[in-house]
Amino acid sequence: MLSTLNTTADTPGHDPGSIAGGACVQLRGLNHWYGSGTNRRQVIQGVDLTINPGEVVLLTGPSGCGKTTLLTLVGALRQVMAGSVQVFGVELNGSSRGERQHLRRSIGMIFQGHNLLRCLSAEQNVQMGADLLPDLSYRARRDLARQWLRAVGLDDHLGKLPHDLSGGQKQRVAIARALAAQPRLLLADEPTAALDSRTGREVVDLLKGLARNQACAVLMVTHDPRILDIADRVVRMEDGRLIDRGDGERLWGADRLPDRGPDAIEG
Repeated sequence: MLSTLNTTADTPGHDPGSIAGGACVQLRGLNHWYGSGTNRRQVIQGVDLTINPGEVVLLTGPSGCGKTTLLTLVGALRQVMAGSVQVFGVELNGSSRGERQHLRRSIGMIFQGHNLLRCLSAEQNVQMGADLLPDLSYRARRDLARQWLRAVGLDDHLGKLPHDLSGGQKQRVAIARALAAQPRLLLADEPTAALDSRTGREVVDLLKGLARNQACAVLMVTHDPRILDIADRVVRMEDGRLIDRGDGERLWGADRLPDRGPDAIEG
């Protein structure tokens, strides 16, 4: 079982007042293309979406429909081509590289590739997230990294390098690193894909706790019907468009909903 970490709003480095009022994310008429000339292909088409502080939104849809591209645009990792992307009130269309870099300090990102530094231990990789917090001593940042590794069940793997970890363990280190930065917005691309059912369930419960206790907005891409019940909203994307919003039964079908009984997270 994963241990519990206190994620209340008085955690060091968190400024509750900084996220008071207004949406965390607001997309209006967002469009994006890849390629040029005859090879140009539109991958995001007229997307409108608002995500509020403390809200967990799951983004579903078939592979290749534009979900990950949408995450990278919201995460200020790509230049916005057309339409409006506002994150914490900052307009990203026309923003400078420096503005995007500054904004990313408040955004936690969990992607399928893990993106761990191979020369750093699990503890050091997670501490990179804590290093983004202001006014914390080295010891406080190290202790915070250890707390998050304990929270994802890796307290006995602190000194291991990525090549000594399994795929699921690397994913948990990446999750701990994102959470250690105490983000105001968390973007996650299939965070449970490499995890067994029990660990995956406990990890998304941690993400839900972060949203609830720190008013952190969460946008999560997933194909996992077992975690639908953590969502405040489920949004479906096809061919670059948001085509539907609603509950799990309408989007997934009643026969694919997870069992929410007491044995639902048993592996």
